[in-house]
Amino acid sequence: MSLPPIVVFDLDGTLAETAPDIMRTLNVILEQEGLPALPIERARELVGAGARALIERGFKVSGRPLEADRLEQLFESFLGIYADGVAGNSFIHEGVVEALDDLAADGFVFAVCTNKPIRHTRLFLDHFGLSGRFAAIAGRDSFPFCKPDPRHLTQTIAQAGADPARAVMIGDSRTDVNTARAAGIPVICVPFGYTDAPVEALAPDLVIQHFSELPKAVRRLTGGEPALAAHS
Repeated sequence: MSLPPIVVFDLDGTLAETAPDIMRTLNVILEQEGLPALPIERARELVGAGARALIERGFKVSGRPLEADRLEQLFESFLGIYADGVAGNSFIHEGVVEALDDLAADGFVFAVCTNKPIRHTRLFLDHFGLSGRFAAIAGRDSFPFCKPDPRHLTQTIAQAGADPARAVMIGDSRTDVNTARAAGIPVICVPFGYTDAPVEALAPDLVIQHFSELPKAVRRLTGGEPALAAHS
């Protein structure tokens, strides 16, 4: 029996708007360190590379050096604080569930490949009742490597029991595009996530404006329909 086609999703900024709770947690850390809280608008430039990088960036914005040992202590604090409110003010993007239903009817399976720790990833997806929709869920610490290492993506696909030749990555950042390109897998980007540059400038295969566009875009990239021009 042939392996099923698969759509692999990034989480933060792609499947869900998670910045409110991530930035809330960062601000708890900053304020405990006597630094000013940062507005949620800074999330676009700060979020996306994991909690350690987020804390480092938060301190850099605030102009205070951060020693490696102290970073590790704050990282552990961040993980605990965030776990207690991982989905308090976050939400799944409109159209996600409907897109999953549409593609599942064509035999697609789904996975999550994120640089969020697996504990928080599962807590988040469980909160919204979505964990059961994914054949594999891989976080930053699921393997000895993580995005942009292409093995994070390819091993997630293998764990899902799916066909890498009929896989599509859905993301929102340079990290997602670079990971997919290195794995030889087409990538669709959403423009409303967390990125240091407009996603169009990252040259994904396609950009969608809303998840209602996802099923058609995925089918085109997996041979279901004629290919679109890039950035459509």
